[in-house]
Amino acid sequence: MPHKLTLTDKILAKTLLKLIPEWVTPNIISWMRFASVPFIGYFFWIENYPIALPLFMLSAFSDAVDGSLARTRELVSDFGKMFDPLADKLLVATAVIIIVPRYLNWELVYAMVLIDLILITSAYVRNHYYGTIIQAENSGKFKMITQSLGVVSLLLYTLWPFPLLLTAALYLFCTAILFALISLVVYRAV
Repeated sequence: MPHKLTLTDKILAKTLLKLIPEWVTPNIISWMRFASVPFIGYFFWIENYPIALPLFMLSAFSDAVDGSLARTRELVSDFGKMFDPLADKLLVATAVIIIVPRYLNWELVYAMVLIDLILITSAYVRNHYYGTIIQAENSGKFKMITQSLGVVSLLLYTLWPFPLLLTAALYLFCTAILFALISLVVYRAV
């Protein structure tokens, strides 16, 4: 059954996806994102932000690529539906836990991580006990985008300490929390 293509899918299909060989599956890209997390976490931890920034951006962008690849090549799988969001949450949580307390505050970390834990637990329970696979919704996608942009804003602030970048990161994280709360309702996690 063909999946509905988004505008992003159509743009990527005409550009970047043409460069990806047929043997590269969306799940391979998700595995690569998952495998990148310890390295990205390490560069965050040692505060080597010039390396952390491009690695994080590439890994976060791979989320759009694997989803578009799955839909445009009709390779959507139940494994991908579960594993892709887990890889996303692990990537963002690692970055948020390490960098946000250094420049903003722990309350943002607690809110983002707690809501993601509720979402992950709910998805696991629904899959394990009811056989229901949770489909990605716009609120979850917007949450991932705003969290990633918040991390990128913080990383840019570490390289060029303009207060506007720090303010942008704060507002992006607050917006991500709002989308996360909407996700709790949309995914019926609470």
